[in-house]
Amino acid sequence: MNTAFIDHINIELSKLAADGLIKREREILSPQSSSITVDVAGAVHTDILNLCANNYLGLANHPELIHAAQHALSEYGYGMASVRFICGTQQLHRQLEQKLAAFLGKEEAILFAACFDANGGLFEPLLDARDAIVSDALNHASIIDGIRLSKAKRFRYPNADMDALEHQLKLARASGARFIMIATDGVFSMDGHLANLPAICALAKQYDALVMVDDCHSTGFVGPDGRGTHAHYGLVDEVDILTGTLGKALGGAMGGYVAGSRTVIEWLRQRARPYLFSNALPPAIVAASLKALELVEQGAALREQLSTNTAFWREGLCSLGFDVLPGEHPIVPVMLGDAHLAQSMASALFEHNVHVAGFFYPVVPKGAARIRTQMSAALSQKELVYALEAFERSGKALGVI
Repeated sequence: MNTAFIDHINIELSKLAADGLIKREREILSPQSSSITVDVAGAVHTDILNLCANNYLGLANHPELIHAAQHALSEYGYGMASVRFICGTQQLHRQLEQKLAAFLGKEEAILFAACFDANGGLFEPLLDARDAIVSDALNHASIIDGIRLSKAKRFRYPNADMDALEHQLKLARASGARFIMIATDGVFSMDGHLANLPAICALAKQYDALVMVDDCHSTGFVGPDGRGTHAHYGLVDEVDILTGTLGKALGGAMGGYVAGSRTVIEWLRQRARPYLFSNALPPAIVAASLKALELVEQGAALREQLSTNTAFWREGLCSLGFDVLPGEHPIVPVMLGDAHLAQSMASALFEHNVHVAGFFYPVVPKGAARIRTQMSAALSQKELVYALEAFERSGKALGVI
């Protein structure tokens, strides 16, 4: 390979390291759960408390999901070896799409390999140069990339600034846009803040715009029966398009979806490139996802436990003196500012058998580095008390508190 190119990449990696921006992966040797076994450079660490997974309802290692996946492996095989429209659609796929649509209050749904693919494939088939997309500045990278793939005019407003959103809608309308779509996360993944969907939908109605919501950090545990932010606000009919994932509260494996009107979903089935040119989801994942939705529909106790854990954890961190972003969502960010400090804090906590991850630029803005803790219904109060003690010791050692 061209040595100058390799030298260039090595220099860039060195700059990342100097700025404290290198991400290191720890190998998990156990199932995903509240307590995990981790390999770090050949050293095995057991009973590590996991506070950074998206395992909100604790379903990632649920025995009923494992059984459903195992049964599907025996019944339907390992993989589809094909895209959906050629010979890759099984009855299971349609069952899951129909169940998702009914759960979310939409006419139809379509599966993707991941929600990144769902967002990446959404905008380009639906909107072109005659149209406009107005996007929140803190939207997930997949929405940003999906919008880039579209030829639609792009407008952006500062996070949750409804006055700015209205200004951008006026600009979009003045540009002569045929159709306008507002795109937003339902919950902003780095902050745990819910989008102001009532104001967004009111503005959409005023300016004749569509509303698209990515509900990855909501589906399964936010709103009535865990149906998401649109249900939380009573706006099921006002939100036109929902995207989401099977890889967080709904079992934690992989897979994404778009839900909306039957017409929109049919057009995506004909034109969304990540759908047309990616293998169908494996039967084991689809079957386990169906079981996950069943458990979610019966999951009031899990949602109550998650809420209890979240309130306990937030109150505990605040009482220790940590700078915690306010809210009620199980994403609980501990603000540190400096990337090096976030890395050091994560390392110190690991020494106390607590696994967290430091978040820093470009995942969050420069100067806004943090430890993003995430609650799970699988965590016990005893584990949370232990974690608070670890945060106190680490925070004091580093001068954070």
